[in-house]
Amino acid sequence: MQRTSSAFEPSGIAANLALVRDRIAQAAARAGRRADEITLVAVSKTFPAEAIRMAYQIGVRHFGENRVQEWEAKSAQLEDLQGATWHLIGHLQGNKAKKAARQFDRVDSVDSLELARRLDAAAREAGRRLAILLEVKLGGEETKSGIAVAELAATAEGVTSLESLELRGLMAIPPYFGDPARARPFFRELRQLRDDLTRQTNRELCVLSMGMSHDFEFAIEEGATEIRVGTALFGQRAKAGDAGQN
Repeated sequence: MQRTSSAFEPSGIAANLALVRDRIAQAAARAGRRADEITLVAVSKTFPAEAIRMAYQIGVRHFGENRVQEWEAKSAQLEDLQGATWHLIGHLQGNKAKKAARQFDRVDSVDSLELARRLDAAAREAGRRLAILLEVKLGGEETKSGIAVAELAATAEGVTSLESLELRGLMAIPPYFGDPARARPFFRELRQLRDDLTRQTNRELCVLSMGMSHDFEFAIEEGATEIRVGTALFGQRAKAGDAGQN
């Protein structure tokens, strides 16, 4: 699969990272926030282990993958990257929950209580406590996964009773707009949902994962604590698949 040269040149990734960090800093300043409040999750799906290593070498520590099988093929080449956090950000089928619970540090795309229960059982079997986010379906798009807003509170209550899972917050992918400012109401809604859940569950849900390469400034202004950036860091992918996660 061909990609732009920036995906393979350390100087290209370094230059892209500098631009992304500048955008983060400017958006944070506009919102009266500090840039170090926002975690950059580099969406490395479809990019080779070499590109991940390059990003790691210039300071990136959080990486997001979409598929368990793809991550399996890369992970053996990256075992020496100490301190990296591996996020599963793509839709997870229940029959792959056991592998996901063992191979990722966090699953950011939990979209049902049933999936949460499978991850809980797998994490318990592995002798670990797994951090997760609940993915919320905003915008009503049939092609996207997520928990319906009306079902979110009940799902969160069920998840908090699972001893091997640690619920840290919410994730969402709003509809794609040519004008990224139009995503702002969806980011604001997710923040409000998080605040409501914090009160209802009496738990600190500190993570709001929202915003991607084209719209993350607006997400930061609306309270994002994590942004998921792929193409702005690694370059364009040759194949579009799984639109919306980067």
